[in-house]
Amino acid sequence: MGKTYIKNYMEDIVWELLPDILNRFPECCNCEICRHDIVAKALNDLPPKYVARHKGEVYTKVAELTQQFRTDVYSALTKAILVVSQNPNH
Repeated sequence: MGKTYIKNYMEDIVWELLPDILNRFPECCNCEICRHDIVAKALNDLPPKYVARHKGEVYTKVAELTQQFRTDVYSALTKAILVVSQNPNH
């Protein structure tokens, strides 16, 4: 069996939803530095969702399907975009 490791599944979700929410804020810089700052800020405001994975194993996205879960991620991303837009690091 392959190596097992721990992954914060929330990272995948935040990165997956980022382009959609950034499209709603055309005034926000979309450079790599700002995108990483937005994701870092959002992740700091969201509870982690750790999963144990085996290398190469696909895991389910059950939690992503709940409306409240998506709302929480969109809310954290929106707040992060507003903060980063007002204080860009580049």
